[in-house]
Amino acid sequence: MPTIDRRSLLAGAAATTALAATATRARADAVSASPDLSGKSILITGCSSGFGRVGAEHYARLGAKVFATMRNLPRPEAAELERLARDEDLDITVLELDVLDDEMVARAVAEAERQAGGALDVLVNNAGIGISGPIEVQDMEATRLAFDTNVFGYYRVARAVLPAMRAAGSGQIFAVSSQLGRVIVPYGGHYSANKFAVEAMFEQLAYELVPHNIDVTIIEPGGYPTRVWVNRNIYTSALKDRAAEVHKAGYPEIVARMGTEDGSGRTADVMDIPHAIAEIIAMPPGTRPLRRAVSGSAIPQTEINRVAAATQVAWLGRSERLGPLVRAVHE
Repeated sequence: MPTIDRRSLLAGAAATTALAATATRARADAVSASPDLSGKSILITGCSSGFGRVGAEHYARLGAKVFATMRNLPRPEAAELERLARDEDLDITVLELDVLDDEMVARAVAEAERQAGGALDVLVNNAGIGISGPIEVQDMEATRLAFDTNVFGYYRVARAVLPAMRAAGSGQIFAVSSQLGRVIVPYGGHYSANKFAVEAMFEQLAYELVPHNIDVTIIEPGGYPTRVWVNRNIYTSALKDRAAEVHKAGYPEIVARMGTEDGSGRTADVMDIPHAIAEIIAMPPGTRPLRRAVSGSAIPQTEINRVAAATQVAWLGRSERLGPLVRAVHE
């Protein structure tokens, strides 16, 4: 196994100060200059709308070679993105990728690596769904779909890109999580459980990839006005229609509102997310933060993140075998 030396620069006071300053910035638009992503190859999941779509455009405009993936091709969203890429001369390739399909994930990653000429520089795991309502009302169909998309989907794609990244000895993996991966709102279905799992999985991955010089960053958005609300209502309405009355009977007022959520009143700028990701990509390897909270308003998970990091270091930081991995990520 390679020696653990990737983050030795963190011992310097300047680098430590820079990392601390970066970790405390919640709004990506605080960055004064646009980073240069020329030469970077970036694969993004869930590019038909939302953070994935605006991210694909943003990274390409900053010079990156972007592989924008989405399911169910051909579709109007893919044609629109390809037309925009031609009109603006952006290096964007649309690939079909359904995060639920092992073989499709493998094909899309292999094609992206072929076109990139080797390992991808960056993976942005972004594709996800929401199905709301009381936990008891979630049937096994909804439960399996939520975990398969939001957790196992991230795992499938990360696992697919890692062999080439490890061989190259470099790379960056982003997992778009949520504030609800650290705090819990009642009646949110399995969304917090999904995102808590993502937070744990990718923090563990961050430790394990230290020897391979691959950075992992978990992005924690607040609420933004994307199509997630429209799609959530579709999934949630279907669940409400088929859920057993014996379970719905315990929550009549909540069930009545299922499938009617409206995120249109939210005014936060969806570009906050790609701005934050682009800034982090441009940082020197080994200085990138494990977590970045991004929100148009409150960031309730900040203290949880701080305490969790301190706890990890206090618990394992002095371990001869695991301490270097944990300290490299958190210090």
